[in-house]
Amino acid sequence: MRITRRELLAMFLGVPFAAAACRERERPFPDGEIVGQSAALGHILREGRSFEVASDNWETAKVVIVGGGIAGLSSAWQLKRRGVEDVRLLELERQVGGTSQSSNGEPVAYPWGAHYLPVPFRENTDLIELLDEMSLVEGRDAQGELIVKEQYLCREPEERVFYKGRWYEGLYLRAGAGDEDLRQFAEFQRIIDGWVNWRDAAGRRAFVVPLANCSADAEVTALDKVSFADWLRQQGFTSERLFWYCDYATRDDYGLKAEQASAWVGLFYFCSRVRKSGVESQPFITCPEGNGQFVEHFRSKAGDRIRASQTVVSIIPTAAGADVICLDDGVARGIRCERVIYAAPMFTAPFVIRGFRDEAPFSAEEFQHNAWFVANLHLTDRPRPRFAKDFPLSWDNVIYESPSLGYVTATHQKGIDYGPTTLTYYYPMCHEENGRSKLFDHGWRDLADVCLTDLSRAHRDIYELTTRIDIMRWGHAMISPRPGFIWSGIREKAVKPFRNIHFAHTDLSGVALFEEAFYHGTRAAREVI
Repeated sequence: MRITRRELLAMFLGVPFAAAACRERERPFPDGEIVGQSAALGHILREGRSFEVASDNWETAKVVIVGGGIAGLSSAWQLKRRGVEDVRLLELERQVGGTSQSSNGEPVAYPWGAHYLPVPFRENTDLIELLDEMSLVEGRDAQGELIVKEQYLCREPEERVFYKGRWYEGLYLRAGAGDEDLRQFAEFQRIIDGWVNWRDAAGRRAFVVPLANCSADAEVTALDKVSFADWLRQQGFTSERLFWYCDYATRDDYGLKAEQASAWVGLFYFCSRVRKSGVESQPFITCPEGNGQFVEHFRSKAGDRIRASQTVVSIIPTAAGADVICLDDGVARGIRCERVIYAAPMFTAPFVIRGFRDEAPFSAEEFQHNAWFVANLHLTDRPRPRFAKDFPLSWDNVIYESPSLGYVTATHQKGIDYGPTTLTYYYPMCHEENGRSKLFDHGWRDLADVCLTDLSRAHRDIYELTTRIDIMRWGHAMISPRPGFIWSGIREKAVKPFRNIHFAHTDLSGVALFEEAFYHGTRAAREVI
């Protein structure tokens, strides 16, 4: 049933704002379209059909990688570095990269998802080797920590928040904060410092990237049993501003509200990238296309090993390895290989791997995902500030009253502070029940209306400036680290190979971060070798 515009905006942006927005005059509407992922292709897996491969459509390979996100690309990269050349990487979509993919445009390229990588600690040697190979590194400091070339570090100003008609610096809203708000924020920081400095009997940190290096001490894992919001209340916190700040953190990294995410992942967000108390989090490596720069590097190294638009419909374990069957433009093709690296979301394994359900090595249904949509708005010029004292346009721009995450500015890193730009807008579907279904119930016009109406809170001229808005719907954007998942034992079971199939996906960490996908991709490649 078709809903009204007011009902649409109320669903996504809230009743009060929807009512106000619908009273405004008609605005010009830009061009655009839905781009990217095809839900229909992915749903072929759920049908459970059998596919016969003609005898002349078979080939052989040492290793087949299923999935061309960061985990799959990292596996291909590691295998090539170790001298394994006979590899095929099969990707469902027309473009590899998963949520790290990007597009070229004018005046700059722009991301469709992940848009930064924190500078890794010196212990993360594999990731540092990648950054060295990409010539992003200038050297090491006296403590051996990485020094990244300045042009690749996020340019100032980094962040601002819009609240009641004004833009303010940073993400924690200090404007109008009372003494009790500030006291609670300081106490929260003190607790974070305590966890940053915490070590178990073996010297392991409570929270660090990659997650495989975190302590499994009972004091730490107990945090996974409650939600982040409940944990905040248990500490005696009541400040609305602190709760918003923490809720924004979990929505940003996990696509979950603080009430939905575990306290463990909430604290992981604040602690895992801080070397020691009293110092800032690791700086961000970024560029206009976001993490698309890493996708392009991996793609250039893998070359013709990558095969896009390949729907893997069946993996049949054999005594010699496995037979992988895929659809190539509707034609069934097969690859007989010695090993498979399964770098697709873990919940898909029972639909693809023959015999998985009969002797399930792990509970694939426990790997639950959430939905997002991302919009790229192409503007003829920068939005005009409302007030002279407004904090200026930043890399990351967040609207306090909005359920969205705001937007990042693609031209920011290039120092282009005037003229055309591209704004990348993020909306996690964590405020809606049945978020995935609701996302795909709405087409381009509806979602573009949500995006433009939301941004008009802060930018009255957004309609006049926007010439085009393209939208990508991510039905299974990232794993949902709800309470009781991270330390349930499910992940540990799923990491183990099933016959000749090795699993490698960021799902295995329970948090959808570039570093975690990279870790599991390189780990699986080493297992295969």
